[in-house]
Amino acid sequence: MDPIQQKALNALESFILLSKSATSPRSAADLVNQATSAPNTYVFAELLQTPNIAALKTASAEYNSYYTLLQIFSWGTWADYSSTPELPKISDPQAHKLRQLSLLSLSTSPSTLTYSHLQSALSLPSVRALEDLVISTVYAGLLTAKLDPKSQRVDVSSVSPLRDLRPGRVLQLVQGLDTWNARCVLVLEELEAQVADVKAKALERRKREQRDEAAVEKLVSQGEKGKTRSQDDKGKAGGKRGAQEAVGDKGPFTGDENDEMELDEGKGSGRTRGAKRGGGVIKNAAKRMMG
Repeated sequence: MDPIQQKALNALESFILLSKSATSPRSAADLVNQATSAPNTYVFAELLQTPNIAALKTASAEYNSYYTLLQIFSWGTWADYSSTPELPKISDPQAHKLRQLSLLSLSTSPSTLTYSHLQSALSLPSVRALEDLVISTVYAGLLTAKLDPKSQRVDVSSVSPLRDLRPGRVLQLVQGLDTWNARCVLVLEELEAQVADVKAKALERRKREQRDEAAVEKLVSQGEKGKTRSQDDKGKAGGKRGAQEAVGDKGPFTGDENDEMELDEGKGSGRTRGAKRGGGVIKNAAKRMMG
């Protein structure tokens, strides 16, 4: 529990005990004045629920207005007090406390924290009076805020949980939470749908990438096979041209070459022997003619 809230509950405890002896409307009304004037008493819901204080609702008009006054201190604002007729006149300490509690209620909306709006809502005569009220509320631990004279506004960062809930307010809160929950459910459904869509697109993209990769690999494989066949064909063609160049126009080399060479060599030898024999005959004929 918040320390300030616990302190306020402790301060109210003595008045709850006193309410047991406030059996008359007059004594109950006096107890309301005492509780709302005492320092550190900022919550009053438990006091409102005590039998003798609750009995003021059905008391005469002179006293039932004290019950309404206590309700305003519990969850109302200075504007509620100012607009409600026939309420008891309050003292300066009561007025100061009600303005402090009203400042807590007004702090829930940034639009209500301008100097002009606060000064009007709290019926304060000047900016200085407003700034003094804010400072006293901060020092009391009810509010964490800073004054911004340049922008003419009060910057509130935190508020103590000291305001009681107005009757029927719980139902409004539940309805508000239900509405908020319904919006959250819709947002979650939209997010889940978007996540599913992203996953589906990612899966489709991955499949497309796999198909593209497979097609590229197939093309590369086919290209490598074609290149290998081309190199083999070129190798074979080169071998044939080399063989042809080696044998010239005689065609493919066969074993008959040696035979022809041997025949040529044989023929040459025969011609040599024939020439030698022919030369001898000519010499003999010449000798006979001369002799």
